[in-house]
Amino acid sequence: MESSKFISSHFLVISLVLACTIASRPSFLYAKELSKTDFALGTLCTIRLVEGGNSATLDQAFLRLRTIEDRMSVNKEGTEVSKINEMAGKASVEVSSDTFYVISKAMDYARLTGGAFDPSIGPLTKLWNIGAGGEKVPPKENILSAKALVDWRNVVLNASANKVFLKEEGMSLDLGAIAKGYAADEIEKILRLAKVKAAVIDLGGNIFVYGTKKDKTLWRVGIQNPESERGDYLGIVEGPQMTIVTSGIYERCFIENGKRYHHILDTKTGFPVDNGLVSVSIIGQSSIDADVLSTSLIALGIEKGLELLKRFPNTYAIFIDKDKMVYLSPGAEKVFTLLDKNYTLVR
Repeated sequence: MESSKFISSHFLVISLVLACTIASRPSFLYAKELSKTDFALGTLCTIRLVEGGNSATLDQAFLRLRTIEDRMSVNKEGTEVSKINEMAGKASVEVSSDTFYVISKAMDYARLTGGAFDPSIGPLTKLWNIGAGGEKVPPKENILSAKALVDWRNVVLNASANKVFLKEEGMSLDLGAIAKGYAADEIEKILRLAKVKAAVIDLGGNIFVYGTKKDKTLWRVGIQNPESERGDYLGIVEGPQMTIVTSGIYERCFIENGKRYHHILDTKTGFPVDNGLVSVSIIGQSSIDADVLSTSLIALGIEKGLELLKRFPNTYAIFIDKDKMVYLSPGAEKVFTLLDKNYTLVR
């Protein structure tokens, strides 16, 4: 998962691949602000304390990030998720309350989406391995074999013992579309307990801003133009406190025989989602919800995505399709302004 920085004097700029670029000292940064950037959760993370807190607060926040990574990463040996996958079809694995909670939430979303979001997608993500370099379209028989192992209903949770069991050998969990959202929410809790009054949390695409800026203006977050270079935004989201997460199909991808293949996979076909959408941005108050919804809605498409969103009050979606049409969920017009005249807002 790629992440980089882009500096703007006015906006936080989100690139549409779960990667975020935040600008050269924006207007809301002040002399007393503290900031730390480091690699965690497979991406570049930045935490900025706009008002309150100290270096120990930042260290505590990054320690929490690494704890979550060491428990939930599918790409590191010895993590709890790796152990669950290793024991698939053999035995249940006891995990931390962190990991059990995130898997439980992922299962809730699998039910809500009818499996469009599925934490047991590991066999497919491992097979395609998009973003690792040297990608190519897997043989169809391999895709079918991997797809047959993807079924959230074969994930068994024992809440009384915090144990997780995968029924079929070869099954595997991948929490890549939910763990960063959980981490962002956890960092917000840490900062608030440390009496940080205002902060910017940037976990490689999961943005959380809260508190009052010293100039009393609202936070402004720029949404990246999916067809332009990073840092060229097509519109802005403005609000007092919010988390913004975007999923898109165009950056973590490869081209084979003139066709683009991206990392958001359709659990029903085993191939990348192909429904005309290029990105979905979610604006809300819970980053774990926004993280999952951004992936779920791009997989479900606009109609089913809007229906799902009705279950989440004060949560908005921005859909962008390949024809440069921008669709807003009800209420999103209150926080989003389209700036790029090459795009058309559909009301």
